[in-house]
Amino acid sequence: MKKEEFEKFVEEALLDIPEKFINKLKNKISVIVEDYPNKEVYTRTGTHPSHHILGLYHGVPLKHRGPYYGNVAPDVISIYQKPIESICSNKKEVKEKIREVIIHEIAHFFGFKDDYLYKIERNCD
Repeated sequence: MKKEEFEKFVEEALLDIPEKFINKLKNKISVIVEDYPNKEVYTRTGTHPSHHILGLYHGVPLKHRGPYYGNVAPDVISIYQKPIESICSNKKEVKEKIREVIIHEIAHFFGFKDDYLYKIERNCD
């Protein structure tokens, strides 16, 4: 899949986020598409390179910011195109997975941890 098409799916997923959350994200977070996570990401997350990292939130969660938090660049959500494509069999699945990853990473921005998010995801299946 061309990067432009993948990025379009990312933009569409961002447009689907409820306005009450989008308003809290404006000017505080950027979303970028990268082909793969770099070596530093695997080291930082303690993940073996044979495992797929689909996205990653880089920043200080909103609930951990104090009154003096400011004058910093926006946080970043990286969406990793090739790992997502490798686990999906068609464009529809890619689009759905992008949406899922973006929601997951935005939840990290709000301070939710993986163990809590995985518990919610398992209960929704």
